[in-house]
Amino acid sequence: MNEDEKYMRLALEEAYCAERQGEIPIGAVVVCDGMVLGRGHNLTETLNDVTAHAEMQAITAAAQTTGGKYLTKCTLYVTVEPCLMCAGAIGWSQIKKIVYGASDSKRGYSTFTQSPFHPKATVLSGVLAEECAALMKRFFADKR
Repeated sequence: MNEDEKYMRLALEEAYCAERQGEIPIGAVVVCDGMVLGRGHNLTETLNDVTAHAEMQAITAAAQTTGGKYLTKCTLYVTVEPCLMCAGAIGWSQIKKIVYGASDSKRGYSTFTQSPFHPKATVLSGVLAEECAALMKRFFADKR
């Protein structure tokens, strides 16, 4: 298992946590120099807050850990392609690498724009994509 898969597994743990709470199962972790600085999963239902996405939770936790708002040396791992709101926050935080699992053809940032991230940021998609997508499909199938 490579490093990207290792940290995506941690993001998946967060997604399963969200699922157990009845939240849309998306998880995220922020990593820097081999250390997890922030973790998060969707809390929109729990907090009654449409902005409480996994990425937002992980970025906030990482900023609190570092004591700064810029995460220029960090990588964000998220199980599903970030939405436009989260992509904007990722850009503002200056995260250097974004790694996501499943694409989101309905609400993913790439549906709206090519790259809202910091100009020096890199993006890697498709890491553990099948497992990430299967979790989402199962969640919504169970809801219907």
